[in-house]
Amino acid sequence: MAALASLMLKSRAGLLLPAQSVLLDSIRSASKKAGGSSKNLGGKSPGRRYGYKKQDGDSVHAGNILATQKLLRYHPGAHVGMGTNNTLFALEDGLVRFTKEVYIPPPRSPEATKVITKLPKGAVLYKTFINVLPNKQEGKFRLVEMV
Repeated sequence: MAALASLMLKSRAGLLLPAQSVLLDSIRSASKKAGGSSKNLGGKSPGRRYGYKKQDGDSVHAGNILATQKLLRYHPGAHVGMGTNNTLFALEDGLVRFTKEVYIPPPRSPEATKVITKLPKGAVLYKTFINVLPNKQEGKFRLVEMV
């Protein structure tokens, strides 16, 4: 009887060992840390630098950016184009000129009712325009260029 019991224990032990090894293989511990291990590196870039990029009297080539702006602070003048994000750029080679011109909004426009009503009496509105004077002037005589 003892031999039969020892055979049963051996056979049970023989059956349990492979099953235990399968169970031990299927249970794994985490190899990575839980959440929060990634670094959020966003937001460390410098802010956008708005303003004019070329000053009055600078020479520019076609396509050069003259000013970047969020709202319309500078308005496009002669030979100046405006991008979708209100960026002003030169359309021709030449010299940059800033001008201030008196602005009179059209009557009964929403701009007139918002702006004009809040101004003191006799105040004048101005708009700043950026112009490019082209290098090659049109309509000159050859004799004038030679002198």
